[in-house]
Amino acid sequence: MNAMKTKSLENLEQRMQEMDESSVRYHVLKCAKDFKTSWIELGRALYTVYKDKLYKDWGYTEFDAFTIKEIGIRKQTALKLLKSYYFLEKEEPVYLQKDFSESHEAAQVPSFESIDVLRLAKNKKDLDKKDYETLKKEVFEKGKDAREIKKNLGVMIRERVELDPEEAWQKKKTSTVRRFLGTLKALKLEIETAKLLPAPLLREAASLISKLEAEIS
Repeated sequence: MNAMKTKSLENLEQRMQEMDESSVRYHVLKCAKDFKTSWIELGRALYTVYKDKLYKDWGYTEFDAFTIKEIGIRKQTALKLLKSYYFLEKEEPVYLQKDFSESHEAAQVPSFESIDVLRLAKNKKDLDKKDYETLKKEVFEKGKDAREIKKNLGVMIRERVELDPEEAWQKKKTSTVRRFLGTLKALKLEIETAKLLPAPLLREAASLISKLEAEIS
């Protein structure tokens, strides 16, 4: 693993030597080289490359090909970096300000994996604003890693369900009825197409479908 990592860094450094240090492309490669201690800068650079499709100017038809071949980052990791950076830019811009980054050591800056979990938590309907703020403190102030944040997120969701059993029951009911409705519609269409049942029974099936749709609307 170390040998592969060293080779990857050597490739980056070799590419950097061939480029103008003031170019965007050089900056992206430098960020990739410093990835372990500067993921935010790499995320920002990759976001620019992705948004403006700069990789096409550099001979790549796809963004994935650029990240894999030029900077040695897998598609999944690159997407997490993009999403994590964009999340900070949109939801927590204070953490991208220069004074924040300069006042925190690289090792103390939250990992992009932790930010990605926080991003997912932001969109969880089971969590309220207070839950999100608690997770945010754990990420930015306590420096907990992604595994711990995921664990705490799961606990919060389970607690919310337990505190509101009526809401949990309603969600289960809606989910089950939706599955039943989908199956019923598919079977009705199949029976109707093959003319397996008389029209009066099909009308009853259509009536039942309407009632079920009203039940979950």
